Amino acid sequence: MAGYARDLARNLRRPAFAALTATALAVSAFSAPALARGPDAIAEVAETVIDAVVNISTSQTIDSKVGPMPQLPPGSPFEEFFDEFFKNRRGQGDNPNREHTPRRVNSLGSGFILDASGIVVTNNHVISDADEINVILNDGTKLKAEIIGRDQKTDIALLRVKPDKPLKAVKFGDSEKLRLGEWVIAIGNPFSLGGTVTAGIVSARNRDINSGPYDNYIQTDAAINRGNSGGPLFNLEGEVIGVNTAIISPSGGSIGIGFAVPSKTAMPVIEQLRQFGETRRGWLGVRIQQVTDEIAESLGMKQARGALVAGVDDKGPAKPAGIEPGDVIVKFDGHEIKEMRDLPRVVADTPVGKDVQVSIVRKGKEDTKTVRLGRLEDGEKKAALAKNEGTPEEKSVVKKTLGLDLSNLTDDLRKRYKIKDSVKGVVITAVEDGSAAADKRLAPGDVIVELGQEPVSNAADVQKKIDQFKKDGRKSALLLIANAEGEVRFVALALQ
Repeated sequence: MAGYARDLARNLRRPAFAALTATALAVSAFSAPALARGPDAIAEVAETVIDAVVNISTSQTIDSKVGPMPQLPPGSPFEEFFDEFFKNRRGQGDNPNREHTPRRVNSLGSGFILDASGIVVTNNHVISDADEINVILNDGTKLKAEIIGRDQKTDIALLRVKPDKPLKAVKFGDSEKLRLGEWVIAIGNPFSLGGTVTAGIVSARNRDINSGPYDNYIQTDAAINRGNSGGPLFNLEGEVIGVNTAIISPSGGSIGIGFAVPSKTAMPVIEQLRQFGETRRGWLGVRIQQVTDEIAESLGMKQARGALVAGVDDKGPAKPAGIEPGDVIVKFDGHEIKEMRDLPRVVADTPVGKDVQVSIVRKGKEDTKTVRLGRLEDGEKKAALAKNEGTPEEKSVVKKTLGLDLSNLTDDLRKRYKIKDSVKGVVITAVEDGSAAADKRLAPGDVIVELGQEPVSNAADVQKKIDQFKKDGRKSALLLIANAEGEVRFVALALQ
């Protein structure tokens, strides 16, 4: 034994052996708590919260349209098969000429209890268009539910049930504290199987899957399938840090890519639905687009950042504050706007009526504007802008530049391309195949409203400005393009 101790002491003085021993001890020290924290904690959390997870059962009546039965040649060997098949579809042959057959359609989803009095959270798409909604508790109790409010933009809905006794409820946690690789647990009703627990990790945060203006999903590999929609995503503290909403799957089953609305997004929406029965989001009154490297260079910016203002609503809050098309919003109410999609979320979370400092970059210089926010829902209800009176007809002048055929905007061209009277500028009549303009999806009927952030009224002006840009050594030209309806966007075209 003494000899073994001497050998061990001698080996520990060797650098390689000592390093290996230290590594083994570190791995051992890390693995034990990690393993205990993982699977053991999952079982504990599931047992604690599963009674707060519910199934959502909905039904609705729809008109089933059944077309006329296909006509087969007399004596066809498939005649008997077709007769039997279509009689079954039409209700055993009753009224075979009927085309509208009302029928009940049932669907199932998931949800969770947020308040012991009977407040339930689920997805809007789970209960959308339902005639009847029932909440089924973990013990099988079925309770009729009514809708408190719902929000299509975040796909969140809030329901109320009236239980005989207080229900088991869960609370929200802070999704901003989530780390990549952290364990999470999904509980729901996949494929109508009822209280099913799956576990995985946080695969990514702030995912944009192009489902709405406020996308910043939590991505997880915890199995989420059809029927899990509206169910909770828990951390290992038993707190809801997400509402399971979507999956990516070619087959409809889980392939390890599921998405949940983070609690930071869901909580203010739920609070507004609970208090007002509707959402009350901040509204800036601008249309925005991404700042690309080419656009940044055209605007004299050192790097691509912020949200480019492509248009300003004449009746929105940004207009009287002095925000203009071509401005780049880089900060809003103290929040850095790193890219376009950051702005809608920050604006929506800001209280209606608040005076907000908005930092913009205009023609290479930074400035600050003060905007009193309006309400998005009011802005969406505003009537379309009245058409302005048309200008006298000008002689058509055709110029070719940047792979574009351009013409002055005449009444004939307005009629041909159905361009609204309110749209002013130079119309594109042709786009050269393979040109930079074609790559940017410019098309005949689009109108160049501004070039280099200056209005243009005729084709000759466009050519003069392009020639000047080239003489000044610019690499690209920034165009403000309007479609026939007057919706505008910025496009940067290379001048080389």
